[in-house]
Amino acid sequence: MRQPIRAGQFTEAFDTVLAGAGIEVVKIPPRSPRANCYAERWVHTVRAEVTDQMLIAGPRHLTAVLDDYAAHYNKHRPHRARNLRSPDCHDIAMAPIADLATIRIRRREVLGGLIHEYERAA
Repeated sequence: MRQPIRAGQFTEAFDTVLAGAGIEVVKIPPRSPRANCYAERWVHTVRAEVTDQMLIAGPRHLTAVLDDYAAHYNKHRPHRARNLRSPDCHDIAMAPIADLATIRIRRREVLGGLIHEYERAA
């Protein structure tokens, strides 16, 4: 597994520990977001949709917020590259369009109402 790392806190001793775990250290150039574009895109999305919108109280709160958002991102959030399906959606065909005049929809709040998820009510 290749892991791009480039920060001062990662010393040669740290590289040795990673190598012992089977991880190859690949150093990326500083200030080059295109070298790790997937991580950069994730950080941009999380900042724009979550952390710029709320006050984070500490490390435990940040971890809880990021866990909730990661679950939303992977299971519910529509992605344009996936034809408005979530990454966890393995069904190739799109769901049929629901007639909202006859079907009830339930809204669920995520992150205290910052994000809303919708699903058919039982």
